[in-house]
Amino acid sequence: MLTPDQFFAFLAAAILLTLSPGPDNMMVLGIGMAKGRARGMAFGLGCALGCLSHTLLAVIGVSALIAASPLAFAALKVCGGLYLAWMGFKAIRSRGGAAVGRAEGVVESARTLFLRGVFANAINPKVALFFLSFLPQFVAAGRGDANVQTGLLGIVFTVQAAILFGLLGFFSGAVGAWLGRRPRAGMWLDRIAGAIFIGLGVRLIVAR
Repeated sequence: MLTPDQFFAFLAAAILLTLSPGPDNMMVLGIGMAKGRARGMAFGLGCALGCLSHTLLAVIGVSALIAASPLAFAALKVCGGLYLAWMGFKAIRSRGGAAVGRAEGVVESARTLFLRGVFANAINPKVALFFLSFLPQFVAAGRGDANVQTGLLGIVFTVQAAILFGLLGFFSGAVGAWLGRRPRAGMWLDRIAGAIFIGLGVRLIVAR
C-alpha cells in the first residue's frame, strides 16, 4: 500500500502535470467549446483511461528490471530523472503552452470521442516513456511490492486525470475564455511545473 507521504506527493505532482497546458487538456477544452460539454467530458475521460495501458506497461517493465538486476532498475531511475529534468527545462522555456483550438468538422458522438481519447492516449509513445520515468521514482523500497505500488500510482494518476479532464470538459467555455484573457497564465503554469519536475528529476538521480 502507499503511505500518506507517497500518496500526497505523487498526487500533487500528477495534478500539476495534468493542469499544465498540453495537447490532451487543450483538446478537451477545444472539443468542449466546439461540440458541447458532454463530448468534451467524454474525450477527456477516454484520455484518462488510456493511462491504464501505460500503467500496465510500467508495472511489467519495472518488474522485469527488478528481476533482472537491481543495477538495471537503478539505471532506469537515473534515466528517468534525466528525462524529467529535460521535460522541466522544456516547460520553463515554454511561452505559454498549447493554444486552445476549436475542433471542427463532423460532429462525432460522445462514445466515438471517448474511444478516440482512449486510443490516442494508449498508443502515444511519449506517454509510455513518461510513465516509465515518472512512476518508479515514487516507489519506496521496503514498503511492499514494487509492482503493487507502481500499479496503485498509475490508478491514482488515472483517477485524478479523469476528474480534472471531466471538469475541464464541463467548464470548457468558461476555462477557454479565462485562458484567452490571460495568455501568460499558461506560461506560469508551465514554469511552475517545470521547476517541480527538474527538482523531482534531480532527486531521483541523486537518491540512493
